[in-house]
Amino acid sequence: MSDNPCATLFERHPQNPILTAAQWPYAVNTVFNPGATRLSDGTTLLLCRVEDRRGLSHLCAARSANGVDGWIIDAAPTLLPADDHPEEAWGIEDPRITYVAELEQHVIAYTAYSRAGPGVSLATTRDFVHFERHGSIMMPEDKDAALFPCRIDGHWALVHRPMSPLGAHIWMSYSPDLLHWGNHRLMLAARRGAWWDANKIGLSTPLIETPEGWLMIYHGVRQTAAGCVYRIGLALFDREAPERCLLRGDSWVFAPEATYEREGDVGNVVFPCGLTLGPDKDTIHLYYGAGDTCIGLAVASARALLGWLKTHRELPAWQATPGTNG
Repeated sequence: MSDNPCATLFERHPQNPILTAAQWPYAVNTVFNPGATRLSDGTTLLLCRVEDRRGLSHLCAARSANGVDGWIIDAAPTLLPADDHPEEAWGIEDPRITYVAELEQHVIAYTAYSRAGPGVSLATTRDFVHFERHGSIMMPEDKDAALFPCRIDGHWALVHRPMSPLGAHIWMSYSPDLLHWGNHRLMLAARRGAWWDANKIGLSTPLIETPEGWLMIYHGVRQTAAGCVYRIGLALFDREAPERCLLRGDSWVFAPEATYEREGDVGNVVFPCGLTLGPDKDTIHLYYGAGDTCIGLAVASARALLGWLKTHRELPAWQATPGTNG
């Protein structure tokens, strides 16, 4: 492996962007930030955030045999904000999908946008046609959530990103029943100062289980004179106690470079919410929102990401201490 910290770990697919609003069977503004899963028949399903021409978002499923093209998109919205769920009054956004074998269901953690701001809600489904809402589980302001695929020490575990007086850091919480959450633990802190992930970070995709631990892909937001830049970094967490960070990369590994990432409704954004892992348990298909306007695909190797982490660790821990913005 190259010692270059900027070595390409994620290869953009040559057909990018793989999904745009122009492909949608009904009128929309933009499609981006999809959750992803591979179904039992091998089909890739993306649950896309679709913003309508009012500015409100809903979720719509797109299916592909190879996860690249030939997408079959639901003719109507798959999951709309519910009238009897006031926490969804201003839309539902940014789903992360986890298949939970114990439940024999997919659990979708998504941002429910209420009049009080964004919070975290859960829904479950077996077929992405019928859904059971479990309502709000994290009050505003909170987002960027995903469930672990198995219990940790007998409890369900959720990664999420609350806003607090300490800043915008990644936390995890535990629950006996998916409804009542507590035992909140700080998982990964935003760095301070001039770092690429200073002051504001958030989970990207559900964590990847590897023999060496839970591999996290996360986003960092850099404030610049020209606006925000969203980039992607890596961290590794203990298998048995996943709030314990083992490794954290010192630099970003994926950043806005292509025109469709640098230009859009919100420029300079790559924002993954979903991935699929190939049958080889190594090949990652990373699905991401580009410029808050369309959907891109990047391919990586889990082994290569772990190898990079081991040689590009963060600098001393005091530089990652939580704190308020300077």
